Amino acid sequence: MANIPLKANCLGFMGVLAQAIALISPTMTAALIVPVMYSNTGDWSWLSYALGTVMLLFVAYNLNQFASRSTTSGSMYAYICRGLGVTAGAIGGWSLIWAYLGISVAGATGFTIFADTLLKMIGLHLPPILLFAICVGISWYCAWKNVQLSAMLMLVFEAISVALILLLCAIVLGQHHFAIDSAQFDVAKLPWSSVGLGVVVAIFSLVGFECATAFGDEAKDPLKTIPRAVTVSLIISGAFFVFVTYVEVLGVRGYSQTLDQLDTPLNTLSTLAHVPLLSIPLSFGAMVSFFALNCSCVNAGSRVIYAMGRHGIFHEATADAHEVNETPHVAVTTMALISFSLPTIAALGGLAPLDIFNYAGTLAAFGFITPYCLITVAAPVYLRRLGEQRPVDLVMAAAAIVLLLIPTVGSVIPVPAPPVNYFPYAYVVYLLIGIAWILSFHVRKPTAVGQINNDLELNHARFTRQAPSAAPALGEAKAA
Repeated sequence: MANIPLKANCLGFMGVLAQAIALISPTMTAALIVPVMYSNTGDWSWLSYALGTVMLLFVAYNLNQFASRSTTSGSMYAYICRGLGVTAGAIGGWSLIWAYLGISVAGATGFTIFADTLLKMIGLHLPPILLFAICVGISWYCAWKNVQLSAMLMLVFEAISVALILLLCAIVLGQHHFAIDSAQFDVAKLPWSSVGLGVVVAIFSLVGFECATAFGDEAKDPLKTIPRAVTVSLIISGAFFVFVTYVEVLGVRGYSQTLDQLDTPLNTLSTLAHVPLLSIPLSFGAMVSFFALNCSCVNAGSRVIYAMGRHGIFHEATADAHEVNETPHVAVTTMALISFSLPTIAALGGLAPLDIFNYAGTLAAFGFITPYCLITVAAPVYLRRLGEQRPVDLVMAAAAIVLLLIPTVGSVIPVPAPPVNYFPYAYVVYLLIGIAWILSFHVRKPTAVGQINNDLELNHARFTRQAPSAAPALGEAKAA
């Protein structure tokens, strides 16, 4: 196994938090997803985001059982290995790669949509494929060169975008004299039958908080930094979604088009609020935020590939770190190339960037559900081996599994219209390919599982030695 280290202690709490928030991408939801939510739950859309946030906090609780005790690069893959064995961990890692690639495509296409909007304002037009290349090319360079540079850019860009959106929200509320919109709290009009579908949209808007665990080798004081980033990124983003959804519903009330009919709700909102010039910085903020989303996915996905490459599941070259930059440059380049190729192929096939965005986001969602379920099941198993399992841990894991059934079932029932109805099958095919590859890995390298378990054991012991009060190291991890 390769053992080339990444740059240690280079990401503080804000750097790790920036990675997680950029992947959740609050701007993406405010700019493009809230209308989808409104089409399902109408005036009560804010409630779906609140419920979705609470539900995912149960998943975060189980994830942090691992993150507060040990960490490494691509930690979620390693965590599942610790609890359920190498085969389950590899399936979780394989699914995360699908998820991060899908969201990276959504980032590239979102960048293209808003870059095109800005270019049209000055009478210019560039082919979508060229804009894909610009977005992914800059993301690749930042991720290849320096993870700190990537984190700083993401923090700045997402902060600019969120600040502009909050400014618009303040203007809208001010024009309504900060009065409470009673229609959004009218229980008699609560669409009970649609709340479940709304929660599905909310959960898919919030996925990505777990990517903080991918930077275990690079974070400062990781056993504190990473669990905090996981929880804080989820709470901040969820609160932002609830607030912005409330304001967007309020701001377009009485307009000739309902919220679910708007392609660019923030621009429409700025026009209705009599600040049309704000649409320019809003579009710019959205553009750079989608770039940050793409960059975060390239960073996070490459760490999962790097971790699995270290264990021999992928080619050993993917576990190589750049001798100067100390970044997983081969894995970064792999992620970037696929991130560019997928939307390019779709565009050449005649799909518009907005359609690619919607399809990529929907496909990516399946890749998050699998590792979320696996990490939730793995947490109580892991704690039992440590001798630290409590009744509350079993309750939290059971609650998380039950709640995860909502997006799992809601994504396929009722059956969506074509081509979305075929997406679950596409993911299943991808998953089966991964399982076949993992099983062949066991055949090709029959002694690898013991080596992987030993590597995980040594990493866990490294943290227990740093924290004398911690529980003793785990025994032999469950073999696949």
